[in-house]
Amino acid sequence: MKKVGGNSRAGAVRKSRGTKQKQVGSGGQGAQALEGRKPTPKAEDRPYHPAGKRKAAEERRVAAGGQPRGSRPDNRGTQRTKSKNDEFEIVTGRNSVVEALRAKIPATTLYVAARVEMDERMREIISIANHRDIPILEVMRPELDRLAGRDAVHQGVAIKVPAYEYAHPIDLLETVVSRGQTPLFVALDGITDPRNLGAIIRSTAAFGGQGVIVPQRRSVGLTASAWKTSAGAAARTPVAMAANLTQTLKAFKDAGVFVLGLDGGGDVSLPGLELADRPIVVVVGSEGKGLSRLVTETCDAVVSIPISSATESLNAGIAASVTLYEIARLRAER
Repeated sequence: MKKVGGNSRAGAVRKSRGTKQKQVGSGGQGAQALEGRKPTPKAEDRPYHPAGKRKAAEERRVAAGGQPRGSRPDNRGTQRTKSKNDEFEIVTGRNSVVEALRAKIPATTLYVAARVEMDERMREIISIANHRDIPILEVMRPELDRLAGRDAVHQGVAIKVPAYEYAHPIDLLETVVSRGQTPLFVALDGITDPRNLGAIIRSTAAFGGQGVIVPQRRSVGLTASAWKTSAGAAARTPVAMAANLTQTLKAFKDAGVFVLGLDGGGDVSLPGLELADRPIVVVVGSEGKGLSRLVTETCDAVVSIPISSATESLNAGIAASVTLYEIARLRAER
């Protein structure tokens, strides 16, 4: 056998005695192992980290139509989301959901908690959803809790409702005129309760009105709660949004529409209203503050409803209903 370096063992290597061998510790080896790697990812970007799992679960929930965390409920079973362009709203609770479905609100998804207790309302909810081909998703209760929001009581059920598409006030007026109809609209000034809006939409439809106008700012929009209160009337009575209510009313005046404001101290009494057969937009103010100054100055007349001295004022929805009834009655007589 051939010797290597004087050693008879095959593969043996003689250590050099002339130079001291460099000692490499574990720290040096670790530095070499990390060389060329990217920075350590954030905890939420690591799929097996608890933060990463939470992020992935949140993304799956939102993709399935869930509410982003941090959105604020309105405590009436309706929640406005903070998603882009307010793409949808959530109605929660058995009574709210069944009433919304009865009113034919265009729901797109029904969420039902797993192993939910069935009662007459739940059976009706599921029956309506099946009849209208609304997708039904069974979700775990924690998922439904996050979807509904912290303060909402969902009772094991919720529906998703698409955001309402508003008409333009002038387009709405032109459409009515082109049909040969006498315009009758209701405009809201400072009303923030969606139930009042829903009631006004319902009354407008009942007494021959062609639409409702809401301001873009400091006013309620057509939320799911308003949809529900309208009892389906919102599906056939358009709602227009005005960027500036005062300017919109002035544009209506220029088109020959009389602007009538409702106020307890008005100078014109509602019974026997002489302008009833003219094109009209009735402006309803909030129950507390009434009509704003600029809107009052824009009105052609301010109308009051005679009421008992024992009653301070009428609810905005009721005041609008009484006024619309009287206008419809007078139009029918003339």
